[in-house]
Amino acid sequence: MTGALGQFATVLGHRFARPELLTQALTHPSISQGRRKQSAPYERLEFLGDRVLGLVVADMLFNAFPDEAEGALARRFTGLVRREAVARVALAIGLDDRLSMAKGDEEAGGRANQGILADACEAVIGAIYADGGFEPAARFVRRHWAALMDEAAAPPKDAKTALQEWAQGRGKPLPIYTVAGAEGPPHEPIFLVEVTVEGAGSAQGRGSSKRLAEQSAAAALLEKVTV
Repeated sequence: MTGALGQFATVLGHRFARPELLTQALTHPSISQGRRKQSAPYERLEFLGDRVLGLVVADMLFNAFPDEAEGALARRFTGLVRREAVARVALAIGLDDRLSMAKGDEEAGGRANQGILADACEAVIGAIYADGGFEPAARFVRRHWAALMDEAAAPPKDAKTALQEWAQGRGKPLPIYTVAGAEGPPHEPIFLVEVTVEGAGSAQGRGSSKRLAEQSAAAALLEKVTV
């Protein structure tokens, strides 16, 4: 592998036997060459890489924090695999400059879009896994997520706690959660919950339990008020 693609593979720390996998991982769905966008290039690799990333990060946390309970590990995990964290890694390795995308998407700020960067980074992890197996992909994740994991000495607060503390710190009433409805079959409902903080607005979240829906709603409102 030579040229810019070979240089990027060196940054990734993996020698590709099938360089077309890396090309695919770096190809944004807007480059469809006349095909329907639902068959977009990097989406399958993104699906694979997301699962590999989750497994490796879970293993890292399990071994790094042997005395922490499941809840604390889960909060750490969520913070490490969320879009913002994955996008940080994408920028650190220069992935934004390597993406192929349609001119319109690029002009709209696609190279700085956290969602696009995170998706493409997961696709790169998927490409490494598809080309070389689990260990090369795991090495990449461990190398780039170790620093992120070390940033937080304590587990991050759950979204409901964080929102409550945000409201209290500004002299606002406590958040109010309301079940706005439920979707799906009775044996597998998806709850819709709305959270409101007086003077700060409201947001909705969904989850397979009321607790998870409340957490999702709290996270959505936090994102709105802390932008």
